[in-house]
Amino acid sequence: MISFLLNIYRLLVAIVDGVRTDAEFRALGFLLVTLLGSATLFYWQYEGWRPIDALYFSVVTMATIGYGDFSPATDAGKVFTMIYAFLSIGVFVAFNAKIVSFTLNRQQRGKHPDR
Repeated sequence: MISFLLNIYRLLVAIVDGVRTDAEFRALGFLLVTLLGSATLFYWQYEGWRPIDALYFSVVTMATIGYGDFSPATDAGKVFTMIYAFLSIGVFVAFNAKIVSFTLNRQQRGKHPDR
């Protein structure tokens, strides 16, 4: 449990560091939140899902998990999901790569957040 909490702390430190120091990180974060928000609104309005279900599906799709418990029923929803998947997966991977980069750079500089 301590290891889990330590890793959550490291993640938060990397995110704060990224927001403070890197314009690309901020842009990716903004794009990620915008994609999640717009997809959530779309599924809520066009598929008739509850907002929490729409957000859940948006995150699951973005993270390429794909549990299969929700799927779009309308043609518009299917087309939107295809476009959303291509856009959001790339942004999600780039954002996570930035977080890893900040974490590794911090460790190489000797600024371990756990010390």
